[in-house]
Amino acid sequence: MTEPTVGPPSGRTRVRRGADNADYDPDVIRAVLDAGLVAHVGVGTDQGPIVVPMAYGRSDDELFLHGAVANAALRAAEGVDSCATVTIVDGVVIARAPFHNTMRYRSVVVRGVPRRLEGADKVAALKAVTDHVVPNWDTGRAPTDNELRATLVLALPLAESSAKIRAGGPNDEPDDLDGPHWAGALPIDRRWALPDPADDLPTGVAVPPAVAAVVGHTLR
Repeated sequence: MTEPTVGPPSGRTRVRRGADNADYDPDVIRAVLDAGLVAHVGVGTDQGPIVVPMAYGRSDDELFLHGAVANAALRAAEGVDSCATVTIVDGVVIARAPFHNTMRYRSVVVRGVPRRLEGADKVAALKAVTDHVVPNWDTGRAPTDNELRATLVLALPLAESSAKIRAGGPNDEPDDLDGPHWAGALPIDRRWALPDPADDLPTGVAVPPAVAAVVGHTLR
């Protein structure tokens, strides 16, 4: 087993299963978060635990989560120990024995207590969420006061976080290596396609350069 060069920030963030795939380097964790698009946020509520997918953003060592003020999961997460995970699937690994099939993936688990953002910090976090997906905050209409009041934004610190990354091919049993069964991987090529204009878009409204620039690019 290869020991990570940086240890886990806490006992509850230590990766135990598949520990050789663990990475606690903050730069690696930030890189995975910057490459992902959706975080699954888990929290306990009065009606039981719930996990909700959310768009997110990052600045320095905080993860930004947002939704409607009426969002029960976000309201429950404020000031309460919560968990967010981000997973990127880079391919499917096919082993000689299907029991050993797995995936190429990059994932991060973040645990901590989110805090509510207000004022300029809230607007900056919303910009980070928007531009994390596609950078069009500065080329679209600015949010209204009513829209901002209707939106809840939380900041989750990255102090307790870990990454788990798997690349490469299958780990087959030695007795299977000379057998007749195929083994390898099916990589997943994630690329942005051409923009699909809205049905009601007026003639002559051009695609913003920042949006057009991502066309054909591989998602990180």
